[in-house]
Amino acid sequence: MIFAGVTEATWDSLVLESSSPVLVEFWAPWCGPCRMIHPLKDKLAKQYAGKLNCYKVNTDESPSIATKYGIRSIPTVMIFKNGEKKDAIVGAVPESTLTTSIEKFL
Repeated sequence: MIFAGVTEATWDSLVLESSSPVLVEFWAPWCGPCRMIHPLKDKLAKQYAGKLNCYKVNTDESPSIATKYGIRSIPTVMIFKNGEKKDAIVGAVPESTLTTSIEKFL
């Protein structure tokens, strides 16, 4: 798995203080649609290596992050740039939807 896990302890340093745009997937192990899109996320992480940092947050293990960003359903993918949430995509979406969103912030 290319996507490194982020916790409440590492959120600020890895996501908010990153000099590169950051894609964060909010997920949980019991979430079927989350598992369906993991191969797609890994592909995007390889495709954008060096331009985009990719992380995942287990909403069961880090509920305060999910609450802070208003996560109501998973999977939710958020893109952060300069410490700010720039975009959010909810649900198991096609690759083209994620690519279009990523390209806007590179």
